[in-house]
Amino acid sequence: RQPVTKNTFRQYRVLGKGGFGEVCACQVRATGKMYACKKLEKKRIKKRKGEAMALNEKQILEKVNSRFVVSLAYAYETKDALCLVLTLMNGGDLKFHIYHMGEAGFEEPRAAFYSAEICCGLEDLHQERIVYR
Repeated sequence: RQPVTKNTFRQYRVLGKGGFGEVCACQVRATGKMYACKKLEKKRIKKRKGEAMALNEKQILEKVNSRFVVSLAYAYETKDALCLVLTLMNGGDLKFHIYHMGEAGFEEPRAAFYSAEICCGLEDLHQERIVYR
């Protein structure tokens, strides 16, 4: 077992941005497997007093095992960031599909399908005694 560092991965394009940093696609050099790397910038975490939140997020992602919630595969830190390497969900997030795939919104059957998936994810979290936001 070798320690996990930024050199374990090849970094690719930015998939999204959040309050503490950005999410990039990454690939494990040894296996070629693709993941999403959520980089939480230490300066932003400290400025917003988010240390407890970052640790809590890591602990929750380690604990959850669900088809409907991303899982933590690896975690490491650099001088500037805390990095959470997560399962990659291809296809874009729900907001993207609502606003950028044709007319805004969904037909009822598609909305019911996505609602059911969200409920399944929440149920899996609740079974682990985790309340999301």
